[in-house]
Amino acid sequence: MRTGKELILATRPYAVDFTVKSWWCVLSTAFMLAAAIAGTLWNFGLTGRVLCSIFAGLLMLRLFVIYHDQQHHAILSKSRLAEQFMRVFGILSLSPSSIWRASHNYHHKHNSKLRSAHIGSYPIMTSAQYLKSSKTDRLKYLFMRHPLTILFGYVFVFLYGMCIYPFYNSPREHYDCLIATAVHLTLAVLLTVFFGWPALLLTLIIPHLVASGIGSYLFYAQHNFPGVSFYDRAGWAYEKAALESSSFLKTGPLMGWFTANIGYHHIHHLNARVPFYRLPEVLREIPELARPKTTSLRVVDIIRCLRLKVWDVEAQQMACLPKS
Repeated sequence: MRTGKELILATRPYAVDFTVKSWWCVLSTAFMLAAAIAGTLWNFGLTGRVLCSIFAGLLMLRLFVIYHDQQHHAILSKSRLAEQFMRVFGILSLSPSSIWRASHNYHHKHNSKLRSAHIGSYPIMTSAQYLKSSKTDRLKYLFMRHPLTILFGYVFVFLYGMCIYPFYNSPREHYDCLIATAVHLTLAVLLTVFFGWPALLLTLIIPHLVASGIGSYLFYAQHNFPGVSFYDRAGWAYEKAALESSSFLKTGPLMGWFTANIGYHHIHHLNARVPFYRLPEVLREIPELARPKTTSLRVVDIIRCLRLKVWDVEAQQMACLPKS
């Protein structure tokens, strides 16, 4: 049984993308997304336009995960065209490259560390920290982890958390966050002026609500699930954090396609250079990775994940809120 760095080495043969396949995934998804967006403006009748709007949100989610892979240099790492295309998509999807790379790369390097788990993910308090915190800090903590905050990730996680807040804190470093905010607001005004408020709702707001809501929950459930492990500085190891603090989120084939296999998150954290379309291959061919900690998109599993609030140091598990 291979463990530790041996497992990382075992994944390296899969950390090679197939250029034609990568471009096909990017361009086919982008084409379908553009067609779905156009469908929200076409005279299909309300039902058809609503279906196009929801479909656009799911395709935006898929392209976002593909963008995430490209930002990790898992696909098309040497293509300047792909880099520019993804920078534009990052702005349109309210996840500009500067803040995404900074926060997400940090998250990968510090996954499951209690002292820094909040950067690039959701904040984690121990039960003792929560009990010692002020009422204001508790409310802020609970708000950031609240199901409605996750559901409306469009506003709280992406528009504010990945655009407005980073630019306010570091305008020179994250000027593309200002561009993303300005472009988004400009699109909202243009859609309203030229096509009316239904277009604003169907072409911009609903697709972002769908993509950001699902994406925000995926961020959450990948590292906040029954059986997850968190560590202080002692006992932490990169490989250990990947396998014990990252879930395998089971989906059906359809959602697996729309989420671009991001559910294979334990493998992704073990080696972020493995392209998303090769993750199932890794799971099949490396037996040591075949028994991960799992969750799913079933309602009961979603509720179980959302009920977890603090890290219980004594029990070494995530738990509900402690009694004051």
